Amino acid sequence: MARKSAILIPAIIAAVAVGGLGIAFIPPEVRAPDRTEFTKGTVKINDSIITVEIADSAAERQRWLTFRQDRLGQDTALLLKYDHPDLHQVWMLNIEYNLDLVWFDQNGTAVYMIKDAPPCQNVVETVSCTYKTTSRSLYVMAATAGFADLHDISKGSKMTIISV
Repeated sequence: MARKSAILIPAIIAAVAVGGLGIAFIPPEVRAPDRTEFTKGTVKINDSIITVEIADSAAERQRWLTFRQDRLGQDTALLLKYDHPDLHQVWMLNIEYNLDLVWFDQNGTAVYMIKDAPPCQNVVETVSCTYKTTSRSLYVMAATAGFADLHDISKGSKMTIISV
């Protein structure tokens, strides 16, 4: 009977070699930290003019801010735009910093918000780092924590789309 090490050592070496080759040959568009270029637009909330990056396809909404190292500026946000109003949720897996999240209905009225939402600490945390509105919404705005206070955004604030 062969010793365990005689089987495990070659298996570990093979796994490391395959992993190394996989990392070496990752396509550049996958390797780039901010590989998704979002369309930009402008919205007005209260008296603030805000530049938004727009995620309006299923792939862009799924990618949103994952693995993004650079923080959104205090005058910039990411706007997740959906096809129809629903109880949309966001899962904060692989998000690098706390966010302010604001859900807007089809009329542009803020119907729900969470300030300073912390990201997931690990992949098992699905409940504690998934945020979901209690009212139907068409848009979810995500911005660096402190954004809502800086722009005086609260439930009932009105978002007007200037350009999208």
